[in-house]
Amino acid sequence: MNEYDVVIIGGGAAGLSAALVLTRARRRVAVVDAAEPRNAPAAHMHGFLGSDGLPPAELLAAGRAEVSGYGGHLISDTVTGIEPSAHGDYRRFTVSRAEGPPLQSRRLLVATGLRDDVPDIPGIPERWGRDLLHCPYCHGHEVRDQPLGVLGGTPEAVTHAQLVRQWSDDIVFFTHGVALTGDQRRQLAARHIRVEDAAVTRLVVEGDRLTGVELETGQIVPRTAVFVRPRFVPRDGLLTGLGCATDDNGWVRVDATGHTTAPGVWAAGNAVNPRAQVITAAGEGSAAAIALNHDLIQEDIALAVAAARVPH
Repeated sequence: MNEYDVVIIGGGAAGLSAALVLTRARRRVAVVDAAEPRNAPAAHMHGFLGSDGLPPAELLAAGRAEVSGYGGHLISDTVTGIEPSAHGDYRRFTVSRAEGPPLQSRRLLVATGLRDDVPDIPGIPERWGRDLLHCPYCHGHEVRDQPLGVLGGTPEAVTHAQLVRQWSDDIVFFTHGVALTGDQRRQLAARHIRVEDAAVTRLVVEGDRLTGVELETGQIVPRTAVFVRPRFVPRDGLLTGLGCATDDNGWVRVDATGHTTAPGVWAAGNAVNPRAQVITAAGEGSAAAIALNHDLIQEDIALAVAAARVPH
């Protein structure tokens, strides 16, 4: 009962999309999910064709129902380790779990996502995904033409401010320790983006909504939403533990199908692509599933040929 063609670790858009393709291809699939979706604080999901505005939890619930409807096994648990082993000429994997017995699998797909590392400022954890936002493409339309802020602190923050400017002409960039060059200040001024160099001490929240940004000077700058470019931290410990190579930026390297450098191991979504939105992650999961199935077919052929040669 614990032997699978593919074990998928992570039940977000990437993992469930892969599971749907593979179960429809009549593969035995298990999805192990720790129920920690990155977009859980968000009330709505945007930019997903046909599902724009849908609550993220509803998309996942629909995906789980579809996967289980085709015979996929959904397991609520945390993967604690993966042990590869040789099985003749092929690799197999033992997937250990926190609360259940190990699973045996011919192939792996890791879709464990990433963690957003945001500045340690009072108000940020409580407002994250509500009116403290990171992706203008996901949330910009909903706060268009409002007084917006962009919080600095990372090298990409200035570019982020120029991007957010597309949705409103009332933008304040809070440098928060970012040293601006003369060119950057001129570019910000040219697009009427106001710069505040004083450090941010907290987000001001009244009546369960963000109303402003307080500076170390005591000044409160009225804002209705603030964007921040977090540092993206991949949840890739399982992948690196399997020896998957990383690129110059420290992210696990995959090919166009999501295949890592470790035999039998694929990855999709934010675990290997920090820019993947929900729709992108779903597409990457689908592409990985197709590649996984074709890889399994090649093994199926080889095993069938070998069995046919055995005298009866």
